[in-house]
Amino acid sequence: MNRISFGYRFLITTSSILAILLLASQTLALIDYDLAISLGLQETVDEISEMGIVWAKGFAFGDTVIYLPLLIIGIIGVLKRKKWGLFSLFGSMAISVYWPLVHLHAIYYGHSVFNLSPEKYVTFFVLLPLIVIYGLWGMWFLYRNRDIYFA
Repeated sequence: MNRISFGYRFLITTSSILAILLLASQTLALIDYDLAISLGLQETVDEISEMGIVWAKGFAFGDTVIYLPLLIIGIIGVLKRKKWGLFSLFGSMAISVYWPLVHLHAIYYGHSVFNLSPEKYVTFFVLLPLIVIYGLWGMWFLYRNRDIYFA
């Protein structure tokens, strides 16, 4: 198994898992925010305040109408080795860098206004940087291999 084929499989697998997680957490939050909370996929009003809920629902909306479709279209297009798949997945990788950085910044500077459990802080500060790394690596991988997979 060569490095490129492993990277290709890693990109598709990780992107597919992320798409499922986005559908389960963000799209569900638009349909039934309380259900998303009960499943541990969103924060409660006690943890992030009413304004935090408004912002969480705003991100859920944006993720559902832009990020998730770009990601799914990108996965399909990359599997078909189409240039539109490359561009769509590259765009979703950029979003994968942007949103975790926004959340990390907010959590770091707003720690005194949030009422998150210590476990959530640890989870956020481990998981979110990994998503940033995935996004940066994904953009690099797609750019570097654009002539191999999308000739």
